[in-house]
Amino acid sequence: MPFFYDLQPSLALREHVRMYRFMHLSFTDTTLPPAKAYPPRPEVTLSFYPRDSEKVSYDDGRALPSVRSALIGQQSVVSHRHVGKEFLMVQVVFQPGGLYRMIGIPTIDLNNQYFDAEAVLGNEAKALNQRLMNIEDFPKMIPLVEEFLLGLVRKSTYEIRPIDKVGITMLHNVNQYSLDWLAKESCLSVKQFERNFNERIGINPKYFARIIRFDKAFRMKNAFPNKDWLSIALDCGYYDYQHLVRDYKEFTGMTPANFYMQDTQSPERKFGIVET
Repeated sequence: MPFFYDLQPSLALREHVRMYRFMHLSFTDTTLPPAKAYPPRPEVTLSFYPRDSEKVSYDDGRALPSVRSALIGQQSVVSHRHVGKEFLMVQVVFQPGGLYRMIGIPTIDLNNQYFDAEAVLGNEAKALNQRLMNIEDFPKMIPLVEEFLLGLVRKSTYEIRPIDKVGITMLHNVNQYSLDWLAKESCLSVKQFERNFNERIGINPKYFARIIRFDKAFRMKNAFPNKDWLSIALDCGYYDYQHLVRDYKEFTGMTPANFYMQDTQSPERKFGIVET
């Protein structure tokens, strides 16, 4: 049966992991499902595909091969995901700075990239993929994923710092804090804060805040399809509708209404699944 839901990580991983995201779609007709356009969202993820994987392409001409697991950096452009007939995704959504603290790779090096996780994380990731492929009871996958992640944490020498907590705060209160206040809370000068933020979270704090706000608007429209765009803009901290339009055009190349209509054709919509 198709499903889409989020699960909270164990207490031991909550400093690093924001949530686990499950999606299962099974297509029985003879036609391939349409591609889904993924807009930028404020997250870095590790995705496992125990059944059919997905093919990814970008508007700049990149077409990436299918992989069994993918390390997906912070995106600031639309990526197009083509899923298989039986698509099962187990996705780790990291806290801001969580992946950096777990493996020590500057997150800025992953921006707008979709890497083969086995090539980056080694034989342990390959072994985990093989174990996941043999599990039919999907909830039983989570302990295996957590065992793998805890192994990375134990090897890491990086600890959570005030700047990481600031990134987490921004996810929930994006419009309430100035750059000076964020730097002060991070116990850094503004220049140090911006440099460290780029390294740990992948983009500068102002751009991160814009993507958070855009993502909030995108999800609000999905949750309340009859809500007008001006109300969504104001509820999400935009000055007016045109302010929202500028972000939509920069991040998707489309107006809010046009991108929303495109999203209604995404594969999961066939099963009544909507990202909210």
